[in-house]
Amino acid sequence: MAAVELVGLTKRFGSFTALEELDLTIGDGEFLVLLGPSGCGKTTTMRMVAGLEIPTHGDILIGGKRVNDVPARDRDLAMVFQNYALYPHMTVGENIGYPLKIKRVPLAARQEQVRAAAAKVELDQLLTRRPAELSGGQRQRVALARAIVRTPQLFLMDEPLSNLDAKLRTLMRAELKHLQRELATTTIYVTHDQVEAMTLADRIVILNEAKIQQVGDPASIYARPANTFVAGFIGSPPMNLIEGTIESNVFRHASGNIEGIDQRDGPVVLGQRPEDLVACPPEEGDLTGMVYSSELLGDSTLINVKLDSGLVAIKAAPEAGRPMNSAVGLRFDRSKLHWFEPDTGARQEEL
Repeated sequence: MAAVELVGLTKRFGSFTALEELDLTIGDGEFLVLLGPSGCGKTTTMRMVAGLEIPTHGDILIGGKRVNDVPARDRDLAMVFQNYALYPHMTVGENIGYPLKIKRVPLAARQEQVRAAAAKVELDQLLTRRPAELSGGQRQRVALARAIVRTPQLFLMDEPLSNLDAKLRTLMRAELKHLQRELATTTIYVTHDQVEAMTLADRIVILNEAKIQQVGDPASIYARPANTFVAGFIGSPPMNLIEGTIESNVFRHASGNIEGIDQRDGPVVLGQRPEDLVACPPEEGDLTGMVYSSELLGDSTLINVKLDSGLVAIKAAPEAGRPMNSAVGLRFDRSKLHWFEPDTGARQEEL
């Protein structure tokens, strides 16, 4: 196990900057998730830590040792890929034990370590099968067992659950988190799925356009997004963002006014989570709009309301559905409003 330090890490491919001046410290035993849309630099960061890409500038330290010039095979880390990367002609046991075979571990010791690793991911009854005989979730467990059998000081996981169906992803998230806690191995996990990030991470690093947007634990990022990008990226559905103007403690918008606002005058972007909004009769709402859609999700109903400036989502009780094209009021929770600068998108601090 080891801490990882990334100092001024930069990667350019010709004139394209994939990552710019990234500074980050990952604690010993921490589960850190790199989260962001496609092309934001998260996989490039992981590949540089793994030794599969050479940084243009900056340093990578693992366990306090600079590893920029250390080959990937000598960095004592294990990767789990999106496509599992299993050998089809080998059995489950042979796939799991292959890293040990490469290291010339004696057969008896190798078999014992394979059985122990397989037991951790509940594959000890499937060691004689081949990958083609396994389900997607079982193949992913084989890939995990192959990673942990070497007891590396660092795990790198590149969207390992993206090929699984929704039910299997939920199951594998729980297994991954439990396994990482049990092994206490430093883990860097790359995903574009914010649900995975929120459920797995000790800390999340949100990247966009080659730069860090925010770093923090899932609860603090959800409660206090640093800018409109983070606010619109985290949450399912994400935070509503509404442009307007504050004048004399009133947020003014074409669809109505929100009174009792303790914020400085001027243009602003208001943010509120869908679960903090209430659908009500039009005359009782702060803003009014028309129901664009009403979707029963089982445990809740998602109501999309059309305002002059776009759609606003409300997460309501299952029985609170509304007819399409009916008028509806939106009542805002004054204690859970977020404010952002309209030009930069940066969070405004409360007065």
